[in-house]
Amino acid sequence: MSSSDQYKRQIMNDLAQGNTESLDEAPANPAKDYQNFDDFAQRSTHEERRHLFGKSFNHESVPPSQMEPELQKAIAQIKPDERGNVARSFFKHLKQRGLDERHLEQQLGLQSHNPNHMSADDVSKLASFTYHNHPDIFHEVLAEQPGIMKFISNPLVGAALGAIASKWFGGHK
Repeated sequence: MSSSDQYKRQIMNDLAQGNTESLDEAPANPAKDYQNFDDFAQRSTHEERRHLFGKSFNHESVPPSQMEPELQKAIAQIKPDERGNVARSFFKHLKQRGLDERHLEQQLGLQSHNPNHMSADDVSKLASFTYHNHPDIFHEVLAEQPGIMKFISNPLVGAALGAIASKWFGGHK
């Protein structure tokens, strides 16, 4: 049995058993229950989002082979101005690591290094590169631009996020 199959089985078992263990750093304010993802994206703090996405999206829980197609679909669904904001965030953080936009444009085969002119495919390549090579930056950008997460549809990704969210938010109904 592959590790992916084992992982899927473990998630389904946890969900079926109503696993309610709490995370180490649950929100201190129980009145801050969120009604849905949009409510979470608007009212949560940057730190809460970074913590949640960091726990949910790592190479052990969601391998790059599963994350890449989901990123492509999600980025294709966001508005062009939001897509530009996502690209700007990636470039900003990657530049802090010494990676120049023009160099990334050439290395990744992007049509442009200007976030306003990048296609969905370009932003997907940039996101995949970051997920593979700089997962901490990937989590930081998700925390800054949480809107992209509502378009992730892979059941495995959704199960990982849902399991953590239900544990963190105390299974709010």
